Amino acid sequence: MIYIHIPFCKQKCSYCNFHFSTSLNFKDEMLAAMKKEILLRKDELQNKTLQSLYFGGGTPSILSPDEIKSLIDEVVKHFNFENDIEITLEANPDDLDKSFLKGLSDSPINRLSIGTQSFFEADLQLMNRAHSSSEAEDSIKRSQDFGFENLSIDLIYGSPTSNMEIWKQNLNKTIALEVPHISSYALTVEPKTALGNWISKGKIISPKEEEQNQEFYYLSDFLKDKGFQHYEVSNFAKPGFYSRHNSAYWKYKEYLGIGPSAHSYNGFNVRSWNVANNQQYVKKLSSGLLAKEQEILSQKDQFNEMMMIGLRTTWGVDLNGLNEKFNGEIMEYFYNEIKSKLEEGILVIEENHLKIPERHWFMADGIAADLFMV
Repeated sequence: MIYIHIPFCKQKCSYCNFHFSTSLNFKDEMLAAMKKEILLRKDELQNKTLQSLYFGGGTPSILSPDEIKSLIDEVVKHFNFENDIEITLEANPDDLDKSFLKGLSDSPINRLSIGTQSFFEADLQLMNRAHSSSEAEDSIKRSQDFGFENLSIDLIYGSPTSNMEIWKQNLNKTIALEVPHISSYALTVEPKTALGNWISKGKIISPKEEEQNQEFYYLSDFLKDKGFQHYEVSNFAKPGFYSRHNSAYWKYKEYLGIGPSAHSYNGFNVRSWNVANNQQYVKKLSSGLLAKEQEILSQKDQFNEMMMIGLRTTWGVDLNGLNEKFNGEIMEYFYNEIKSKLEEGILVIEENHLKIPERHWFMADGIAADLFMV
């Protein structure tokens, strides 16, 4: 599978620390550099038949449909597509007007991930989102009108501008709009963000973990009652609408990341990442050089990653695979570490897979981190 990072946004959200630029001055050069990178790295994937192609960012919908198609055309030159390939475009609601959706409906894009975040104006203003509450709703309806039924939306809970009643209304609106996939995250305070600065200066209150905990479990119970499957800590889907792309990440499949700051993984022991600087990225690729670094993952690194990723999912960690992959010293450590957590019920073993019971999922990252080898 391939991930393409589009490093442009109209404006900076208050909570975001991802790599992007609000300047489009180098957009044409950037697109040319991405095509060059696809060419130079076409042999890195062992499987040349793609099951998924994902445009993330940044804001991929800041590109025109023709620019998106041109990137897909470049991928097609070097890779085969499964007949039912999932091709996802992350999009902001304010970009999804009729003209854009018409152009997109004539492209191979067959899944949209819409950055809704909330249907309430106060939440959107705090987050410095570019869209309004009405655009949040209208963009979903318009997308469906243009034939995009495979939709995912992002929702953020635990904002200082929100509460349980508002959160319930957000979820009811989502159900009424018949969205089949939801990715939902607690508002987190990242360093070097506007949100972090406001909180440090006392301009707004910090999100309360106890309230976020309550909203998370309400979210899970509510969506399961509506026919959704809670298949990863932050992801919910109607049957048949799992994110194929993200599921491959969580199952340690190989993937190729194109664009500034994009990461890649060979499915075994090598991770690489591109420079998180647009000008440096373009300069390198225009000279025919890759703008990436890489690391060889040690056995401990691989073990820690499998704990962190696997324990966030409904599938858990495959104990057979673990025993095949790691040596006796690591497995002795592993079984010693999980013993007390199994006794406490924080971890369980089902069909030879280690899992965190869903009632403890809000603390999944901390539970996994307790198992890390240092």
